[in-house]
Amino acid sequence: MKHIDVTVIGGGQSGLATAHALLHRRLRPVVLVASDRVAGSWPRYYDSLTLFSPARYSSLPGIPFPGADRDRYPHRDEVVAYLTAYADRLNAEIRTDCRVTAVRRADDVFSLKLQGGDRLSAWAVVAASGTFGRPHRPALPGLEEFTGQMLHAADYRTPAPFVGRRVVVVGAGNSAVQIAAELAKTVRVTLATRRPVKFAAQRVLGRDLHFWLTRTGLDSAPLGRLLPRPPAQPGLDDGRYRAALAVGRPDRRPLFTGADGAELLWSGGEREEVDAIVLATGYHPDLPYLARLDGALDAEGNPGHREGLATDVPGLAFVGLEWQRSLSSNSLRGVGRDADGIARRLAAHLASR
Repeated sequence: MKHIDVTVIGGGQSGLATAHALLHRRLRPVVLVASDRVAGSWPRYYDSLTLFSPARYSSLPGIPFPGADRDRYPHRDEVVAYLTAYADRLNAEIRTDCRVTAVRRADDVFSLKLQGGDRLSAWAVVAASGTFGRPHRPALPGLEEFTGQMLHAADYRTPAPFVGRRVVVVGAGNSAVQIAAELAKTVRVTLATRRPVKFAAQRVLGRDLHFWLTRTGLDSAPLGRLLPRPPAQPGLDDGRYRAALAVGRPDRRPLFTGADGAELLWSGGEREEVDAIVLATGYHPDLPYLARLDGALDAEGNPGHREGLATDVPGLAFVGLEWQRSLSSNSLRGVGRDADGIARRLAAHLASR
């Protein structure tokens, strides 16, 4: 059987940036995409989502983000169009509708099983499938007893289905605040958090925060190796969200203490009927196809790696993890740096075979 140089699993920003970096090292990657199109999870994010970084800081290697206004914050659909065009210009083999169900390794060769039963073999594998497929649903008090609607932010699209209903959004990150503020324009919403929401100014001294992160080098500093787990990050705000919280649209409360049917129990003893809870509580790495590859994942399904290179499986790498190497590892503006480092190290690994 002919072996592929490097199989890249995932066709979003991480997989495309990795394919670009591998091509520059004269390797021949094959990109496997589970869905019928590239762009990763972007087409499935909520309708109003915009990037938190301006267009000038939101490009993958080799192709700038398009548009004359370099300081605008691109909309979700602009990102989808950009990633689609980026894939079209890559001289890489991209196979859609190819969901990987299992990866094994024997005699220095990886065997990949696809949904439907087909198999591929490769000298190296890059897991670049992101996190959107594995939403984090924490064990919050009373959730098992709650009889109202409960969904994760991964399933949220627009405020329309919630008009006239009482909604609680759980979380303190960018998505939680953005969704709660959007819902609060038409419905009564509470943002429930363990701690007060922390914000970072979107603009500092007349410049977007990303200008300063780039200028100081903090955006690309290899701090990931020093962190046992990704730290909580403040929400970025141009003043709108703090103002919305200040007037109670949405209001902010400490996390509820339990549930009784459709009622939530608040810390002051109040009971309140709630129609829906939206969990904006983040994601875990989405790597089920590595579950039976010895040494790839820990007991919780998280990858064992150092700056993206698997610690116990030679030839396996990860791209697009939060804080994989730096603050911007899982962003459009930063994933290219990580992908380039992985491509360099995989090229050295393959050359030593």
